[in-house]
Amino acid sequence: MAYRKSSQGGLSPATRITQEIITRLDAGTKPWIQPWRGVPVSRPLRACGIPYRGMNVFWLWMVADMCGYASPYWMTYNQAKSLGAQVRRHEKSTIAIFYKSYTKEVEAPNTGEKSDEARRVLKAYPVFNADQVEGLPERFHPAAALDLVEPEGREAELDAFFARIPVNLRHQGGEAYYEPTPDRVTMPPEHLFAGFDHYYATLAHELSHWTGHSSRLNRDLKNRFGTAAYAAEELVAELSSAMLGAELGLPVTHLDSHASYIEHWLKLLRDDDRAILTAAAKAEEASSLLLKLGGRALADDAAEPDDIALAA
Repeated sequence: MAYRKSSQGGLSPATRITQEIITRLDAGTKPWIQPWRGVPVSRPLRACGIPYRGMNVFWLWMVADMCGYASPYWMTYNQAKSLGAQVRRHEKSTIAIFYKSYTKEVEAPNTGEKSDEARRVLKAYPVFNADQVEGLPERFHPAAALDLVEPEGREAELDAFFARIPVNLRHQGGEAYYEPTPDRVTMPPEHLFAGFDHYYATLAHELSHWTGHSSRLNRDLKNRFGTAAYAAEELVAELSSAMLGAELGLPVTHLDSHASYIEHWLKLLRDDDRAILTAAAKAEEASSLLLKLGGRALADDAAEPDDIALAA
């Protein structure tokens, strides 16, 4: 991997995140599996309660797992201070990332004509988990349940969510898969699953593939098993189904580890330290489309600039 350096020296945000994910995959751990147990399933949340999106979801989940944080809330030092709270001494921050847009004047090599070109650069700002902060209101520390939270049986609300998605769905055989040419999802009959929670989670994974059809998000789905492109699409579906799991309260730990995929994922990430960011962005598009079709649109992401301003 060609490691990028940040303008301030040291590893770039993309390289830092990718290196940590490679370490986790090498150890046989999929870092996008939601780490918390006994508390409500949640995406990482900003101090204002708006969920993070894209790569920040999986990165902050992973940091929470490594550090043993139970709270889903993350905030800057100044945000904690504005809440009348204080980051504990010697606590170390992690990063959240964002893209900063800017224009640069470029000169055409042939004509010498100058024009403004829109560009984006990946930036990072420091955040702390609510568990690192003293004096926060109780809402930043959700009470743990006595038992593991895993739904049992059929749920009318989830049935209604998936029924709103206009997918060509059939139930037959013993495998779950999506076929791009007929634009169809095939699922085993419900009674073959250990529980409806696993059925719903598997369906969420296949529907994530379904979003990539040319009539929807138009991802490249015509790749042979064993290729890097095939594994990359599986990575998008894995990340998308993890996001849906966070929104719908579905488990994802039962899904196959796909050792052959992980081998390809590691090569992909080692070759390009921004590959995971691309996959996360595509997964965000896929999960957002499914949530919209199912009638569960996410809160607006417009608060991110405030987070950035407070981080300055």
